[in-house]
Amino acid sequence: MTSHHSTGPFDVTLAPQPLSDVAAPAGLGRMSLDKRFHGELQATSQGEMLSWRDAAKTSGGYVALELVRGTLAGREGSFVLQHSSTMAAGAPQQSITVVPGSGTGALAGLSGRMEVVIGEGGAHSYRFDWALPG
Repeated sequence: MTSHHSTGPFDVTLAPQPLSDVAAPAGLGRMSLDKRFHGELQATSQGEMLSWRDAAKTSGGYVALELVRGTLAGREGSFVLQHSSTMAAGAPQQSITVVPGSGTGALAGLSGRMEVVIGEGGAHSYRFDWALPG
């Protein structure tokens, strides 16, 4: 496998969603994700996120799954990203990985890890280290 590194901006829309009767009293949040990736990853994604954060809004965590559809370095297909990230006293720790076996089309066999970067003014970008068989 040859490793690749892709970067670029993305736009994201988060929309609050209702929680189940079991989860609602726990102080969790639920959001739908709608993203547009630009750069070497030209794609859209939709997903779901569950989150929690403390009253000071300096610590918390979220989990999410999103289905990404489009092209990566000219290869068309789709794949699923799994998020499990935390923030402790304002310091983020991210784990965003391609779910094994989720790649389709020319992205079958895709593996990789993504990092989300939030810049000044809230601008979002990604760093994606990925590989394909062959």
